[in-house]
Amino acid sequence: MTDDLFTDLQQKDLPFYLPSAPGYSSSWNENFRGFDITIPNGELFYAETFFDSKVSDRSLEYFLENDTNDWQATDWRALEREQLSEVTFKNIQWQHDKLMMYGKEAYLPRYSAWYGDSDKPYTYSGLTLYPKQWNKGLLYIKDKIAGVANVQFNSVLMNWYRDGNDYMGWHADDEKSLGLNPVIGSVNFGEARDFVLRRCDNAEKIVIPVKHGTLLVMKGELQHFWEHSVPKRTKRNHDRINLTFRVIKS
Repeated sequence: MTDDLFTDLQQKDLPFYLPSAPGYSSSWNENFRGFDITIPNGELFYAETFFDSKVSDRSLEYFLENDTNDWQATDWRALEREQLSEVTFKNIQWQHDKLMMYGKEAYLPRYSAWYGDSDKPYTYSGLTLYPKQWNKGLLYIKDKIAGVANVQFNSVLMNWYRDGNDYMGWHADDEKSLGLNPVIGSVNFGEARDFVLRRCDNAEKIVIPVKHGTLLVMKGELQHFWEHSVPKRTKRNHDRINLTFRVIKS
């Protein structure tokens, strides 16, 4: 058939394992060039290369540009905390937050930044973050994913993983300020890492590869029935920056 000559040749098989059990399904979304995924008590949208290499490369550069260090050549892991705190980043005000854990203060195993509407602070794990003002780069990314998520995000939490030794432990984005069934838009630039979902009431796990330019949207009841993490991957040696856009309701 002649129509076959014009068939889109892009791979439309989900590039990670999804259990072949009741409640799990995926379908290709031609409009947004990604997969609509259903899991028990949750929904996902996954686009492996939502942002092309040009935008992704520029985004990583934009987030790490500074006045003193070559952002690509610097071994950020080798810098002492005091040294890194003296670096003046041009576009993002990175900070190294610490929490009280088992009665002791401990620094988080990553750097972070919180941006958004001026009246939308965010509290999690006993840490309250006050938003910095939106900049041009963040607004560009926010606007690009708003149509996919069908949400007007008002805040973004940024996490900078300097290498595979930086990680995110198990948690759910279920704070009251996010509302009942929050929509979370997660964008990734830099080193590829595993994003792992774990069902709260059993051992079921889904390992999702998030790469340079990947968009993952979490929605529905997912935050009430699943946890997620970014585990250590010691063989990963390069920077990864993750942006999780969200709506703070109060």
